[in-house]
Amino acid sequence: MSGALSFEFATATRVLFGAGRLAEAPEVVRSLGGRRVMIVTGSTPVRAAPLREGLDRLGLSTVLFRVESEPTVELAREGTATAIAAGCDVVVALGGGSVLDAGKAIAALAANGGDPLDYLEVIGRGRPLTQPSVPLVAIPTTAGTGSEVTRNAVLGSKEEKVKASLRSPLMLPRVALVDPDLLVGAPGPVIASSGLDALSQLIEPFLSGRANPLTDALAREGMRRSARSLRRAVLEDFDAAAREDLALASLFGGLCLANSGLGAVHGFAAPMGGMFQAPHGAVCAALLAASLEVNLRALRARAPEHPSLPRFQEAAVLLTGRAEARAEDAIAWVKELCQALAVPGLRRYGLTEAEVPRLVEKARVASSMKANPLVLTDEELTQIAIRSL
Repeated sequence: MSGALSFEFATATRVLFGAGRLAEAPEVVRSLGGRRVMIVTGSTPVRAAPLREGLDRLGLSTVLFRVESEPTVELAREGTATAIAAGCDVVVALGGGSVLDAGKAIAALAANGGDPLDYLEVIGRGRPLTQPSVPLVAIPTTAGTGSEVTRNAVLGSKEEKVKASLRSPLMLPRVALVDPDLLVGAPGPVIASSGLDALSQLIEPFLSGRANPLTDALAREGMRRSARSLRRAVLEDFDAAAREDLALASLFGGLCLANSGLGAVHGFAAPMGGMFQAPHGAVCAALLAASLEVNLRALRARAPEHPSLPRFQEAAVLLTGRAEARAEDAIAWVKELCQALAVPGLRRYGLTEAEVPRLVEKARVASSMKANPLVLTDEELTQIAIRSL
């Protein structure tokens, strides 16, 4: 973040935001020129019924593909084979982050051929995608991952017990349609874990060594909206204003992470999810406070002139709403929020002290860790994991 400013910003071709905009989806799909549409949906496909009916009315045929858990290499293979066999020329992903990631992987693989392991980072061959994905419309029904505007899809490997990404600008959705009304009825724990995932995807890019003025503006606005609405949405009233705030915070978090990277929270989340089948948002929620705490101490000890240090203090002001807030106040605010929202520690998902060294070993090489403000030592990574139990 020193010297002449230079950055790139890539996102979905179109972003449609607003309550009730799901009704526009059938026409949006038709505008992409498709005739056979794969609808990727979650464990309750009845939510996709209005969309499917709308596509039927326009004369577009549909194939439904269900994603009932976080996507795996095997599921991506199955979905891709289904899409190719049915001749699908548009993919619509309607669901949470797992559904959106599955949809992105299927759309990319259907256009490029080959196996997921040809392209996967870390555990695969890491080859670049060469063809644009089949046109994809991404419609989130949770407010957490921001996957509707990111250029990667996270897939779990049962063999390697890790999660890794397919990643390419060619994977960006053609259309991201974000309708806050789709959040109606979300259970409190889902709002909490997904909302804290979104918050971490605003804070980590803001502190990242790759931060730029465009993602900074989005991160600041997203933190303000998350701070004023997340607690209220879970504990009081998930009204239209709160839904709008959290949907925007999630969208902005996706835009930020796709263009400025993440950090230790997500560096741990990928291997943690692979080792223990733990839900991504809940893992990020459990890791956020400890990751901030250890990063702040490491920066003060080893890089006191680092440009991320004053950003800790700015984040504290944005989160607490107090102009005099110090960096430590951001950490205290996150801890208090997690306590109020009854966020469980990582022990809930199977992590024990004995497993921490193996988790640290995997987290150290995770792609998200590369954007952390500075390289953390194994001892510091261990502290994050232990404090998050």
